[in-house]
Amino acid sequence: MKTALSIAGSDCSGGAGIQADIKTMTMNGVYAMSVITALTAQNTTGVSDILEISPDFLKSQIDMIFTDIYPDAVKIGMVSNSKLIETIAERLDFYKAKNIVVDPVMVATSGAKLIESDAVAILKKTLIPMAAIITPNIPEAEILSGIKIACEEDMILSAKSIGEKYGCSILIKGGHNLNDANDLLYSNGELKWFYGRRINNPNTHGTGCTLSSAIASNLAKGYDMENSIRKAKDYISGALESMLNLGKGRGPMNHSFNLNGEFSKEAE
Repeated sequence: MKTALSIAGSDCSGGAGIQADIKTMTMNGVYAMSVITALTAQNTTGVSDILEISPDFLKSQIDMIFTDIYPDAVKIGMVSNSKLIETIAERLDFYKAKNIVVDPVMVATSGAKLIESDAVAILKKTLIPMAAIITPNIPEAEILSGIKIACEEDMILSAKSIGEKYGCSILIKGGHNLNDANDLLYSNGELKWFYGRRINNPNTHGTGCTLSSAIASNLAKGYDMENSIRKAKDYISGALESMLNLGKGRGPMNHSFNLNGEFSKEAE
Protein backbone atom coordinates (compact mmCIF):
# COMPACT_ATOMS: atom_id res chain seq x y z
CA MET A 1 0.00 0.00 0.00
CA LYS A 2 1.31 3.44 -0.91
CA THR A 3 1.81 5.96 1.90
CA ALA A 4 1.32 9.71 2.29
CA LEU A 5 2.26 12.11 5.06
CA SER A 6 0.41 15.29 6.01
CA ILE A 7 2.38 18.01 7.80
CA ALA A 8 -0.24 20.52 8.92
CA GLY A 9 -2.29 21.98 11.75
CA SER A 10 -4.97 20.07 13.62
CA ASP A 11 -8.62 21.10 13.18
CA CYS A 12 -10.61 19.93 16.20
CA SER A 13 -13.87 20.10 14.20
CA GLY A 14 -12.54 17.55 11.70
CA GLY A 15 -13.29 19.54 8.57
CA ALA A 16 -9.85 20.87 7.64
CA GLY A 17 -6.18 20.43 8.45
CA ILE A 18 -4.76 17.10 9.58
CA GLN A 19 -8.17 15.55 10.08
CA ALA A 20 -9.35 16.40 6.56
CA ASP A 21 -6.04 15.23 5.13
CA ILE A 22 -6.22 11.82 6.83
CA LYS A 23 -9.80 11.29 5.68
CA THR A 24 -8.94 12.31 2.13
CA MET A 25 -5.83 10.16 1.91
CA THR A 26 -7.69 7.16 3.28
CA MET A 27 -10.57 7.59 0.82
CA ASN A 28 -8.05 7.92 -2.00
CA GLY A 29 -6.48 4.58 -1.19
CA VAL A 30 -3.21 5.42 0.55
CA TYR A 31 -2.00 4.89 4.11
CA ALA A 32 -2.17 8.27 5.87
CA MET A 33 0.30 9.60 8.45
CA SER A 34 0.48 12.96 10.17
CA VAL A 35 2.94 15.45 11.65
CA ILE A 36 1.15 18.20 13.56
CA THR A 37 2.50 21.76 13.31
CA ALA A 38 -0.13 23.44 15.50
CA LEU A 39 -3.27 22.78 17.49
CA THR A 40 -6.17 25.02 16.54
CA ALA A 41 -9.49 25.73 18.21
CA GLN A 42 -11.82 26.03 15.25
CA ASN A 43 -15.05 24.91 13.67
CA THR A 44 -16.88 25.52 10.40
CA THR A 45 -17.32 29.22 11.23
CA GLY A 46 -13.76 30.18 12.14
CA VAL A 47 -10.55 29.87 14.13
CA SER A 48 -10.54 31.13 17.72
CA ASP A 49 -7.06 30.11 18.93
CA ILE A 50 -3.77 28.60 17.76
CA LEU A 51 -1.16 26.70 19.82
CA GLU A 52 2.05 26.05 17.91
CA ILE A 53 4.21 22.93 18.29
CA SER A 54 7.88 23.50 19.21
CA PRO A 55 10.49 23.00 16.44
CA ASP A 56 12.14 20.19 18.44
CA PHE A 57 8.89 18.24 18.79
CA LEU A 58 8.11 18.85 15.13
CA LYS A 59 11.51 17.41 14.21
CA SER A 60 10.90 14.37 16.41
CA GLN A 61 7.61 13.64 14.67
CA ILE A 62 9.19 13.84 11.22
CA ASP A 63 12.12 11.64 12.26
CA MET A 64 9.84 8.94 13.64
CA ILE A 65 7.87 8.80 10.38
CA PHE A 66 10.77 8.75 7.94
CA THR A 67 12.85 6.23 9.87
CA ASP A 68 10.02 3.71 9.85
CA ILE A 69 7.28 4.27 7.24
CA TYR A 70 8.87 6.27 4.42
CA PRO A 71 6.12 8.31 2.70
CA ASP A 72 5.55 8.11 -1.04
CA ALA A 73 4.24 11.68 -0.96
CA VAL A 74 4.20 14.57 1.50
CA LYS A 75 1.51 17.25 1.76
CA ILE A 76 2.38 20.41 3.72
CA GLY A 77 -0.40 22.67 4.95
CA MET A 78 -0.55 25.25 7.74
CA VAL A 79 2.88 26.21 9.07
CA SER A 80 2.69 29.58 10.78
CA ASN A 81 6.25 30.59 11.69
CA SER A 82 9.73 30.60 10.20
CA LYS A 83 11.36 28.21 12.70
CA LEU A 84 8.83 25.48 11.93
CA ILE A 85 9.21 26.01 8.19
CA GLU A 86 13.00 25.78 8.46
CA THR A 87 12.71 22.56 10.50
CA ILE A 88 10.41 20.94 7.95
CA ALA A 89 12.62 21.97 5.03
CA GLU A 90 15.80 20.69 6.70
CA ARG A 91 14.28 17.33 7.59
CA LEU A 92 12.64 16.77 4.20
CA ASP A 93 15.93 17.58 2.50
CA PHE A 94 17.78 15.25 4.88
CA TYR A 95 15.44 12.35 4.08
CA LYS A 96 15.21 13.18 0.36
CA ALA A 97 11.43 13.35 0.51
CA LYS A 98 9.60 12.97 -2.79
CA ASN A 99 6.31 14.17 -4.28
CA ILE A 100 6.06 17.18 -1.98
CA VAL A 101 2.78 19.09 -2.29
CA VAL A 102 2.77 22.50 -0.59
CA ASP A 103 -0.57 24.15 0.15
CA PRO A 104 0.73 27.61 1.17
CA VAL A 105 -1.90 28.40 3.80
CA MET A 106 -1.59 32.13 4.40
CA VAL A 107 -5.04 33.67 4.50
CA ALA A 108 -8.26 32.37 6.07
CA THR A 109 -11.52 32.54 4.15
CA SER A 110 -12.41 35.51 6.35
CA GLY A 111 -9.26 37.31 5.22
CA ALA A 112 -7.37 36.88 8.50
CA LYS A 113 -3.63 36.22 8.28
CA LEU A 114 -2.58 32.69 9.29
CA ILE A 115 1.19 33.05 8.84
CA GLU A 116 3.71 35.45 10.33
CA SER A 117 5.10 38.02 7.92
CA ASP A 118 8.74 36.87 8.16
CA ALA A 119 7.65 33.26 7.62
CA VAL A 120 6.43 34.04 4.10
CA ALA A 121 10.01 34.86 3.05
CA ILE A 122 11.31 31.61 4.57
CA LEU A 123 8.53 29.64 2.87
CA LYS A 124 9.57 31.11 -0.48
CA LYS A 125 13.25 30.40 0.18
CA THR A 126 12.99 26.83 1.47
CA LEU A 127 9.81 24.78 1.04
CA ILE A 128 8.39 26.12 -2.22
CA PRO A 129 11.52 25.34 -4.29
CA MET A 130 11.43 21.78 -2.87
CA ALA A 131 7.84 21.20 -3.96
CA ALA A 132 6.68 19.11 -6.86
CA ILE A 133 3.62 21.36 -6.89
CA ILE A 134 2.12 24.17 -4.82
CA THR A 135 -1.62 24.85 -4.62
CA PRO A 136 -2.31 28.48 -3.66
CA ASN A 137 -5.71 30.12 -3.87
CA ILE A 138 -5.94 33.49 -5.57
CA PRO A 139 -5.05 35.67 -2.51
CA GLU A 140 -2.08 33.40 -1.78
CA ALA A 141 -0.93 33.48 -5.41
CA GLU A 142 -1.05 37.28 -5.22
CA ILE A 143 1.26 37.20 -2.20
CA LEU A 144 3.70 34.81 -3.88
CA SER A 145 3.82 36.60 -7.24
CA GLY A 146 3.18 40.20 -6.26
CA ILE A 147 0.58 40.36 -9.05
CA LYS A 148 -2.99 41.47 -8.38
CA ILE A 149 -5.34 38.86 -9.86
CA ALA A 150 -8.57 40.26 -11.26
CA CYS A 151 -9.06 38.08 -14.35
CA GLU A 152 -7.90 34.83 -15.90
CA GLU A 153 -5.08 36.58 -17.76
CA ASP A 154 -3.75 37.72 -14.38
CA MET A 155 -3.87 34.10 -13.20
CA ILE A 156 -1.68 33.14 -16.16
CA LEU A 157 0.84 35.89 -15.44
CA SER A 158 0.95 34.96 -11.75
CA ALA A 159 1.35 31.24 -12.42
CA LYS A 160 4.20 31.81 -14.87
CA SER A 161 5.92 34.21 -12.48
CA ILE A 162 5.77 31.79 -9.55
CA GLY A 163 6.63 28.67 -11.55
CA GLU A 164 9.63 30.24 -13.25
CA LYS A 165 10.94 31.87 -10.08
CA TYR A 166 10.74 28.80 -7.83
CA GLY A 167 11.12 25.98 -10.34
CA CYS A 168 8.02 24.07 -9.26
CA SER A 169 4.63 23.28 -10.75
CA ILE A 170 1.83 25.51 -9.53
CA LEU A 171 -1.93 25.02 -9.48
CA ILE A 172 -3.75 28.31 -8.85
CA LYS A 173 -7.20 27.50 -7.55
CA GLY A 174 -10.01 29.47 -9.16
CA GLY A 175 -13.13 30.65 -7.41
CA HIS A 176 -13.03 33.73 -5.18
CA ASN A 177 -15.69 35.11 -7.55
CA LEU A 178 -13.22 35.06 -10.45
CA ASN A 179 -14.47 32.06 -12.41
CA ASP A 180 -16.49 28.87 -12.11
CA ALA A 181 -13.91 26.90 -10.12
CA ASN A 182 -11.47 26.75 -13.04
CA ASP A 183 -7.95 25.95 -11.82
CA LEU A 184 -4.77 26.76 -13.73
CA LEU A 185 -1.70 24.51 -13.82
CA TYR A 186 1.70 25.82 -14.88
CA SER A 187 4.20 22.99 -15.17
CA ASN A 188 7.42 22.59 -17.17
CA GLY A 189 6.71 25.77 -19.10
CA GLU A 190 3.21 24.71 -20.13
CA LEU A 191 -0.23 25.96 -19.08
CA LYS A 192 -3.30 23.80 -18.62
CA TRP A 193 -6.78 24.74 -17.42
CA PHE A 194 -8.80 22.32 -15.33
CA TYR A 195 -12.38 23.39 -15.87
CA GLY A 196 -14.92 22.97 -13.11
CA ARG A 197 -18.30 24.28 -12.20
CA ARG A 198 -19.33 26.15 -9.11
CA ILE A 199 -21.38 23.86 -6.86
CA ASN A 200 -23.96 25.72 -4.82
CA ASN A 201 -22.81 24.37 -1.46
CA PRO A 202 -21.90 26.78 1.37
CA ASN A 203 -20.09 24.03 3.30
CA THR A 204 -16.63 24.61 1.87
CA HIS A 205 -14.59 24.41 5.10
CA GLY A 206 -11.44 22.43 4.35
CA THR A 207 -11.76 22.16 0.57
CA GLY A 208 -8.21 23.47 0.01
CA CYS A 209 -6.78 20.89 2.41
CA THR A 210 -8.79 18.17 0.72
CA LEU A 211 -7.67 19.06 -2.80
CA SER A 212 -3.95 19.16 -1.95
CA SER A 213 -4.18 15.90 0.01
CA ALA A 214 -5.95 14.19 -2.87
CA ILE A 215 -3.23 15.39 -5.27
CA ALA A 216 -0.55 14.02 -2.92
CA SER A 217 -2.40 10.71 -2.67
CA ASN A 218 -2.51 10.35 -6.44
CA LEU A 219 1.16 11.27 -6.83
CA ALA A 220 1.97 8.63 -4.19
CA LYS A 221 0.14 6.04 -6.29
CA GLY A 222 2.27 6.90 -9.32
CA TYR A 223 -0.06 9.05 -11.39
CA ASP A 224 1.50 11.92 -13.32
CA MET A 225 0.79 15.52 -12.34
CA GLU A 226 -2.13 16.16 -14.70
CA ASN A 227 -3.95 12.95 -13.82
CA SER A 228 -3.29 13.49 -10.11
CA ILE A 229 -4.96 16.88 -10.31
CA ARG A 230 -7.85 15.67 -12.47
CA LYS A 231 -8.62 12.81 -10.11
CA ALA A 232 -8.35 15.15 -7.11
CA LYS A 233 -10.79 17.63 -8.65
CA ASP A 234 -13.24 14.80 -9.40
CA TYR A 235 -12.97 13.66 -5.79
CA ILE A 236 -13.63 17.07 -4.26
CA SER A 237 -16.49 17.78 -6.68
CA GLY A 238 -18.12 14.55 -5.58
CA ALA A 239 -17.66 15.51 -1.94
CA LEU A 240 -19.28 18.92 -2.46
CA GLU A 241 -22.14 17.41 -4.44
CA SER A 242 -22.98 15.12 -1.52
CA MET A 243 -24.16 18.25 0.37
CA LEU A 244 -23.13 17.05 3.84
CA ASN A 245 -24.45 19.65 6.30
CA LEU A 246 -23.26 19.37 9.92
CA GLY A 247 -22.58 22.61 11.78
CA LYS A 248 -24.91 25.30 13.01
CA GLY A 249 -22.77 27.82 11.13
CA ARG A 250 -23.31 25.94 7.84
CA GLY A 251 -21.45 28.52 5.85
CA PRO A 252 -18.10 30.15 5.16
CA MET A 253 -15.92 31.29 8.04
CA ASN A 254 -17.16 34.58 9.45
CA HIS A 255 -14.67 35.14 12.23
CA SER A 256 -11.15 34.14 13.09
CA PHE A 257 -8.19 34.59 15.40
CA ASN A 258 -5.16 35.94 13.58
CA LEU A 259 -1.53 35.61 14.56
CA ASN A 260 -1.43 39.06 16.08
CA GLY A 261 -3.81 37.82 18.75
CA GLU A 262 -6.71 39.85 17.42
CA PHE A 263 -10.15 38.29 17.31
CA SER A 264 -12.23 39.69 14.48
CA LYS A 265 -15.80 39.09 13.39
CA GLU A 266 -16.84 39.83 9.85
CA ALA A 267 -20.14 39.87 8.02
CA GLU A 268 -21.06 36.61 6.37
